[in-house]
Amino acid sequence: MESLTLATFNVHLGMDGWGRPYDVSAQCADLDADVLVMQEVWAPDAGGPSTAEQVADDLGYAVVADHALAHGARYPPAPDADHRWGPPPWRHTRAFRLDRHRPPLRRPKRAPVPGRWSLAFLARIPVHDVRVITLAPLRHDPADRAVICASTDLGGRTATLMGTHMSHLTDFSPLQYRRLAALLPSPDTPAALAGDMNLWGPPVSSFFPAWRRAVTGRTWPAHRPHSQLDHVLITASLRVVEARIADHSGSDHRPVVVRLALA
Repeated sequence: MESLTLATFNVHLGMDGWGRPYDVSAQCADLDADVLVMQEVWAPDAGGPSTAEQVADDLGYAVVADHALAHGARYPPAPDADHRWGPPPWRHTRAFRLDRHRPPLRRPKRAPVPGRWSLAFLARIPVHDVRVITLAPLRHDPADRAVICASTDLGGRTATLMGTHMSHLTDFSPLQYRRLAALLPSPDTPAALAGDMNLWGPPVSSFFPAWRRAVTGRTWPAHRPHSQLDHVLITASLRVVEARIADHSGSDHRPVVVRLALA
């Protein structure tokens, strides 16, 4: 291939802020990505396909890796939900919770559904050398973070593609960023890192000075974004052919899509 399309999408367990499901596969189809990194993938303990498996079945992807980050529960749709994303603050209840999270501010009158919360890497192109790099956990973070890595052939060279979901700044994520920076491929090689970084662009760039952001734009919250938390970073060996922030999805994040080629 002379170019490939890479996308990152926090799917919010396949539901909006009220806990109402939306069509994740339709949103992913609009991205038309060769490689898709998905955060907050949901898989119920009771069985049935995970969010990533459903997207793969519907759109012809292979689930290269689906790495569980945490266990928790989500709640069925609220019966009084309106058309807006997310509940107003005075009626806030979490649509889902992780096991180490505090319980919702107001317990929903709905039975929670237990399951796992994960990071997934999907591809419709050949990839190889798949591996998962686990990052040391942070004391206040309920999730065990990781980076999924895979290689593919691009323009006659091997390109490394990585996907992640980083901790929040309030969980002392700079410690994690320093660890990740030491594990990244050499900036002299073609490589891309995509994911929900839970951090704005300039501080993300400060942790990876040899890498550059492939696209800038607002991704969160999806209904009226004011910040970019979702990023694609690339080395100097790659160039951006096209880049965009996708339109409002059913999730609380907007996807990021980048078409890449060798520099």
